[in-house]
Amino acid sequence: MKIRVDMSENEIPRFWYNILSDLGEIPPMMDPRTKEPLSTDALTVLFPRECVRQEASKERRIEIPEEVREQYIRIGRPTPLYRAKRLEEYLKTPAKIFFKREDVTPTGSHKLNTALAQAYYARQEGTERLTTETGAGQWGSALSYAGAMFDLNILVFMVRVSYNQKPYRKFVMKLYGAEVVPSPSDRTEVGKRFLKEDPEHPGSLGIAISEAIEVAVKDEKSKYSLGSVLNHVLLHQTVIGLEVLEQLRRLELKPDVMIGCVGGGSNFAGFTFPAIGRVLRGEEKGMRFVAAEPVACPSMTKGEYRYDFGDTARTTPLLKMFTLGCDFVPPPIHAGGLRYHGAAPTVSLLKKEGVIESVAYPQEEVFKAAKLFAELEGLIPAPETSHAVKAAIDEALKAKKEVKERVIVFNYSGHGLLDLVGYHQVLGL
Repeated sequence: MKIRVDMSENEIPRFWYNILSDLGEIPPMMDPRTKEPLSTDALTVLFPRECVRQEASKERRIEIPEEVREQYIRIGRPTPLYRAKRLEEYLKTPAKIFFKREDVTPTGSHKLNTALAQAYYARQEGTERLTTETGAGQWGSALSYAGAMFDLNILVFMVRVSYNQKPYRKFVMKLYGAEVVPSPSDRTEVGKRFLKEDPEHPGSLGIAISEAIEVAVKDEKSKYSLGSVLNHVLLHQTVIGLEVLEQLRRLELKPDVMIGCVGGGSNFAGFTFPAIGRVLRGEEKGMRFVAAEPVACPSMTKGEYRYDFGDTARTTPLLKMFTLGCDFVPPPIHAGGLRYHGAAPTVSLLKKEGVIESVAYPQEEVFKAAKLFAELEGLIPAPETSHAVKAAIDEALKAKKEVKERVIVFNYSGHGLLDLVGYHQVLGL
């Protein structure tokens, strides 16, 4: 069986898959003041109109603009699917393990799939600047790249603990022309408030979101860009899962288990939603979908399913999701991209309905799994991605114990070449 499955550039999907077409009604965004459903038109102060339209659309397929497809070619789409043959042999498992290489993009992760789309729509509407937040820096790097490609100014509020832990991420953003600020910062009223309470505040994604939103709403030439959670963001990531299903079809295989790490939910959703759509439509049965997250921020395994704010300053609409509470500030683990207090409403609803499962791992176990993967497959995963690696290993060992052949596929969402300090600190290398 092939170790690698490639597709040609003209086979990049021409449409994104919209899971809202198969989910039916989902709990609406709520206005925090009136507690009534919020009109999506209210979101146009923050997002480009086309992104807002996509947010509420029930169309199953939404066309990918040709200029965005051209950018997908530039960043290396379609990305390859690999078989982890050496890992299988080491584990002595009857399972076949595959992983989708989203680390091969210029910024090293899946985040460019939506960054390019959002930047394109913003430019089409005459926006001059995009503001955003970033945890580990993968999203900030991706939006900085997209800003360079579409001639937009980018302002990134980077969670302070990651700003200090991962200095090379901010250098990447600056090389692409972005401005990067540690959050909480003295650039916003929100940031000043948290710094006054604690001058050494480690920050959180919730606070960084609040800062980015505050700046965007005060400037009519700016829009806010989000790297996860909302429907239009997850929609753009489904290019991953659509490619995966085609690549598996060429191998005459169907996945038994699909795995992704989860912070807000974008790479997990993009990877699994096209397959989940088949399950929801009754076209497939027996597939499992596993979301892996850190014990330090277990929104899906220990959070409550309820309405909550998407940010710490409570400026966003209320979202129905699994949440640890918008005031939650997680420990400074190295998987900065997974340090979000909630999970995407669509991902949360699927968990609530039992369509997907969630697991949580402590940091040291995750890094040990990543080191094993590096030794066997030659690739160094990002700390976030390492959660999916760990879950895939566990599923392969389960197949071994049960003496069952299974097809396990996980999203290798990003490389860890800028996260080596984390490996050193956790594993003592």
